[in-house]
Amino acid sequence: MNASATKGLTLRSHTGVAYRFDPGALCLELLTTGGPGLYRRYEVLHEPADLAAWADRSRLTPTPVLDISAAEVADARMLRDALFRVVIAHTHGKPHPSADLETINEASVRPALAPVIMVTGQRQWAGGPSGTHLMATVARDAVELLTGPFAHRIRTCAAEDCHLVYVDTSRPGRRRWCSMEHCGNRHKVRALRARHSEEG
Repeated sequence: MNASATKGLTLRSHTGVAYRFDPGALCLELLTTGGPGLYRRYEVLHEPADLAAWADRSRLTPTPVLDISAAEVADARMLRDALFRVVIAHTHGKPHPSADLETINEASVRPALAPVIMVTGQRQWAGGPSGTHLMATVARDAVELLTGPFAHRIRTCAAEDCHLVYVDTSRPGRRRWCSMEHCGNRHKVRALRARHSEEG
């Protein structure tokens, strides 16, 4: 899984409240951009600038300066949807859809973003990174997550009206919420109200 100095994305609830969400893996960050079926209404990857903006918000450090084509945006949506279906099947203990695994594997074997050290001692990405390099990096991250030591810790937020997926990298492994400041806080408020109504 890809690490970064600043982890997590800033998301907005349906009421417009901003909160931090750290899914724990680069590949799971991509799932916040939309998805198959009902998740299509959350689609944000429409053009190259949208995919570049997602890369800028992701845990990739430094932000790659990407040359992205419209076809690569379509490929990114295809990979994301395949990854979404595989991850959801995984969290339910169901077999991974073979066609979707093929999509992930095809992206994974392509050239990924390659880090290099500049004369200044700073990290940079080699060559002219493209949308294909970006998605290969995401796909490899997915392979590592789904076959690695945290594969059994991939979960969906416990809130009934939240479908965000994360990998629980906490030491005790008891994370239940996408974000304590969002769904975790909502749960606390509901529990408090329920206690007060019982006492009243």
